[in-house]
Amino acid sequence: MRAYIGTYTRGNSKGIYVCEQDADSGELRIVDATFVEHPSFLAVHPGGHYLYAVNEMGDAGAMGAVSAFAIDASTGRLSFINQQSALGTAPCHLSVDRSGRCVVVANYGTGNVAAFAIRADGGVSPAGSVRQHAGAGPNAERQEGPHAHSADVTPDNALAVAADLGLDKLMLYRLDPSVAVLTPHDPPFVALQPGCGPRHLAFHPTGRFAYVITELANTVIALAYDAARGAFEVLQTVSTLPAGWTGESYCAEICVHPSGRFVYGSNRGHDSIAVFAVDAASGMLTPAGHAATLGKWPRGFALDPAGRFCYVANERSDSIVLFRVDAASGALTPTGHVLSVPSPVCVVFAG
Repeated sequence: MRAYIGTYTRGNSKGIYVCEQDADSGELRIVDATFVEHPSFLAVHPGGHYLYAVNEMGDAGAMGAVSAFAIDASTGRLSFINQQSALGTAPCHLSVDRSGRCVVVANYGTGNVAAFAIRADGGVSPAGSVRQHAGAGPNAERQEGPHAHSADVTPDNALAVAADLGLDKLMLYRLDPSVAVLTPHDPPFVALQPGCGPRHLAFHPTGRFAYVITELANTVIALAYDAARGAFEVLQTVSTLPAGWTGESYCAEICVHPSGRFVYGSNRGHDSIAVFAVDAASGMLTPAGHAATLGKWPRGFALDPAGRFCYVANERSDSIVLFRVDAASGALTPTGHVLSVPSPVCVVFAG
């Protein structure tokens, strides 16, 4: 198993780090690095042959980009294929549709989403569709306008879902991956709690539930997803922070365990991973504790495909900290292994 780590390249980072995983201990070893500017978020093609990265640029109004790489089957090393303009500033998230025919990108700075067809060689074509969000939220500092923070595809591959932090909405688009076209769905959005600032979304393995982590309210919102109607229903909102804690903190990443039994969310400031148990029938969450990340500002984290290990990217302490996952309780226990990586943001796995 191989892991790829996305980073910010403003310091000593070498771009995207390629790592090999020890099957027994879970430890990662860096075997290569490929430079591209600010590859902050990564996604692997369903076939495992290609990797895509956003290039989170946007200073002085400059457009960001999306880059495509081929993955060497024997070594896991990356070869650059091509790059396209993201048609927005500060692209911060992307996903590949389930059929492997297009990439959907969220541009935080300009508050829009764009879709790109994937070529036969794995490269990305110019954007086939761009959808601009409009409006604002109640937080004048952070929600003065739209800020698309993630772009995910539903398990049935019917919809692209963009969590917009500035609008407190999940924007819904019908997806035609064959031509990379996004069309507003009916209804066009799911309204969430004002001021919550939705950031990232993760689906349950059954496809029946989705979980949204909110950056500004420090909560996880559980939703039911009806694939037949393409409809979401808010079920529950739970805090990611311990009761009584009053410090400054902002949520970042959310992951669902491959078993579907647990949900995890990261707290930047409290510097922890919140653990929740999932009710299989209802999809509702029960808080099940916190694990200190042993570093500062856990921007991203990932579970390996087997669900045995959790890798936490502490952006401000330049570290990937390894935890073992308890299969019965979902609890995270540090293994003592820490990998030094400058400004890590995202961890993804490929076979």
